[in-house]
Amino acid sequence: QVQLVDAGGGLVQAGGSLRLSCAASLLTFSAYRMAWFRQAPGKEHEFVATISWSGGTTEYGDSVRGRFTISRDNAKNMIYLQIDSLKPEDTAVYYCAARAGSIGYTTPDKYEYWGQGTQVTVSS
Repeated sequence: QVQLVDAGGGLVQAGGSLRLSCAASLLTFSAYRMAWFRQAPGKEHEFVATISWSGGTTEYGDSVRGRFTISRDNAKNMIYLQIDSLKPEDTAVYYCAARAGSIGYTTPDKYEYWGQGTQVTVSS
């Protein structure tokens, strides 16, 4: 059974940093495209970042590019999201997601598996 477990969220002041992690129990982790999405209260899921199986190709949403860094460790079945220069508008529940294949879609409907989410709250 596929399972994604998100962790690392918390309360942080504006300008601070967090590192989110996602542990994946996938039969062939390297065969999955991984991504992070976030959802703020009353809003739809927003694309944050995606990473290829090798880690060599990444893509970021416009609002996070330059501040967030996605990475993966295929040996440990883990992905990470380093979040720097946090802003109050980054407050949301962050989810990791997985889809079989290589295409890096940026819409949530393309992803088959989801973590339970981890809350990030940024105070001003």
